[in-house]
Amino acid sequence: MRARRMLIGAACALAALATVVAEACGTDDKGVTPGAPAGTAAAWQPNEADLAGGSVEAFDRLFEEAFAASPYPAASTFSSAAKPFPQGEKLKVGFIFVGSTKDLGYNQAAHDGSQWLQRALPDIEILYAENVPETAQVQAVEEQMIQQGATVIFATSFGYADPTLELARKYPEVVFLHQGALTSAQNFTAYLGEMWQLEYAAGVVAGKMTRTGKLGYIGAFPIPPTLLNVNAFQLGARSANPDVTTTFVVTGSWCDPAKQAAAVQALAASGVDVVNQHQDCTGTIAEAAERAGLYTVGFHLDAGSVAPRAWLTGAVWNWGPVYAKLVSEARRGYLRGAVIFGGLEAGFVKMAPFGASVPDDVRQLALRAVEAQRAGDLVPFTGPIRDRDGNLKVGPGIRLSKNELQSTDWLVEGVVGAR
Repeated sequence: MRARRMLIGAACALAALATVVAEACGTDDKGVTPGAPAGTAAAWQPNEADLAGGSVEAFDRLFEEAFAASPYPAASTFSSAAKPFPQGEKLKVGFIFVGSTKDLGYNQAAHDGSQWLQRALPDIEILYAENVPETAQVQAVEEQMIQQGATVIFATSFGYADPTLELARKYPEVVFLHQGALTSAQNFTAYLGEMWQLEYAAGVVAGKMTRTGKLGYIGAFPIPPTLLNVNAFQLGARSANPDVTTTFVVTGSWCDPAKQAAAVQALAASGVDVVNQHQDCTGTIAEAAERAGLYTVGFHLDAGSVAPRAWLTGAVWNWGPVYAKLVSEARRGYLRGAVIFGGLEAGFVKMAPFGASVPDDVRQLALRAVEAQRAGDLVPFTGPIRDRDGNLKVGPGIRLSKNELQSTDWLVEGVVGAR
């Protein structure tokens, strides 16, 4: 009997190798290691440098917990990506972008992540499509990629969620990975970085650097991710400067340089002296801020080179390790339909370098805000928090959950302008 217990104990430690072992350990179908195909490749692992200060343990745990909570079967049961390839063939992975991959912003950051993925997993072949609208047209591009042999597809824009989820039902053997959705399906896994954490830290810098006490935020649309970022930016700024306000304006476009430049000019005329943004292409706003004598905070990608006098810092993505993990888990057969949100603790996001004008004491204050959030010692969206109409939105001591944050439909006290 003792020998049998020892045998089962050893098998449990290797439960990832076979479903029968998982059953011996009492693991049901929601475990993270069921039925991988024989000869499955070893799991890809980042190192600490890859995660920009994030923890490898936290990174792994994030995926493990998401897969464990999933109601869907592992990719090994349905996905073509998890099956052995003929000699000499590579896993084909599609990437679809809503704008130019040279936009110095959202799409370029995602493209940079895909190139990082290629270096991390050289046995894959990547198919690219850019400037694809957030309409049913994305389905035509996805179908074309599938016809070219893609069995894993990254749909990297917010508006791709619904059409991609619809197409996922038509192609159950293909793994679809969506950037920003709040839903999942058997072959549809969503992921997003908690960029608002860096928006809070950037707000700390802006709150210290403003001379007028007036900040500006240029968004494309008043959608939940943008409202969340505006709120975080204002909360961070207010923590450093209690009297600061943020004027929120929307352009109605992810990338319209003329509207962006006009928004900067209007904000400057109103007394704003620090401009932040949630746009896909970011260079125009940075350059316009510099011409107008304003400071600027960047988003998605480090754009300090185009506005060296205006640049303060920015909130940027660290997509490479995330993409590599998702593709590796799909290839191994362990991926499950889930919604995965990672922040500083797991290295999904990072802070851009500071501009030359930011004094050391302000840099240190912002970095302390970053590290306190990473450690869990600072949770900005903890009540009491009121909206800009004075209504109590978060009660004292209450912390908003990740899903509540990603569903934000209100603006905090101190945000003025667009609704």
